[in-house]
Amino acid sequence: MAPSSSYAVSVRGISKRYGTFTAVDDLTFDVHSGEIFAVLGPNGAGKTTTIRMILDILKPDTGSIAVLGDRISDATKERIGYMPEERGLYRNVPVIDVLTYLGQLKGMARSDAQTRATSMLEQMDLGANIKSKVSELSKGMQQKVQIIATVLHHPDLIIIDEPFSGLDPVNTQVIKDLLYGLNDDGVTIMMSTHQMQQIEEMANRLLMIDHGHRVLYGSVQDVRDRFAENAIIVEGDGDWNALPGIASVENAENGREVVLHLASGITPDNIMQEMAASQNYRVRRFELAVPSLNEIFIQVAGGNHTQPNDLPVRS
Repeated sequence: MAPSSSYAVSVRGISKRYGTFTAVDDLTFDVHSGEIFAVLGPNGAGKTTTIRMILDILKPDTGSIAVLGDRISDATKERIGYMPEERGLYRNVPVIDVLTYLGQLKGMARSDAQTRATSMLEQMDLGANIKSKVSELSKGMQQKVQIIATVLHHPDLIIIDEPFSGLDPVNTQVIKDLLYGLNDDGVTIMMSTHQMQQIEEMANRLLMIDHGHRVLYGSVQDVRDRFAENAIIVEGDGDWNALPGIASVENAENGREVVLHLASGITPDNIMQEMAASQNYRVRRFELAVPSLNEIFIQVAGGNHTQPNDLPVRS
């Protein structure tokens, strides 16, 4: 398939083998321009190998990859910001010098790199550490410097591996706000993380890899909906067991809600109509019992691949 400008990354049938071990096996997916796209999977699933093939660090044995509308080249690489899980800052060099140097490697003029680095350090509450050596910073501070180095040169595509590692909640929010701001400006963000709550909050779509294969792919909401039980969560008052169409009633963990498991052929709409037609129920909350991404991850990574992996893509 020819690359499309609507795709920041287009991967078709790539595989990578190391001797008899297959790290990635016939993998196909797209990252839409301007979206936040998450890559997840258990350790050793093939995520890092996939990212390295996209960046042309590794060559796929089979298949093709288009990045920013074409095959990757030196010019394309200057339009990408990459933050690997293994950080790469010069530890005994002042922060401002490290960032200025890395900006120059991406084609920035020295003065422009220094000015933008200074501005971003202040934005990240690191203005007092401009002349500090990287080794003098805390792990969280180093993480923020690494993020700055990744986005300093105004990339069109950002690929980041575990961006929230080592950050407290306050600095996690600082990084999220930065990424949201870049995304609002049209930057495509592809991130790999084990923090499911961040994917649930931030990502438009996701890809889950397990043993080198694609096992989940689609919008975050579609993935969650596909794994939903035939059940609803209700908070309110009434004799839930007396409702027609209820197979069983389960108390929720928080003690305020109940989970109503529906009989075969019964839909949530049927239950809502029964409640509305009766004066015996007072409902404050009514929603589908949809699992979290963390629950889905545990189910799928644990070997239960009973759900279809091709999910509809929401525009």
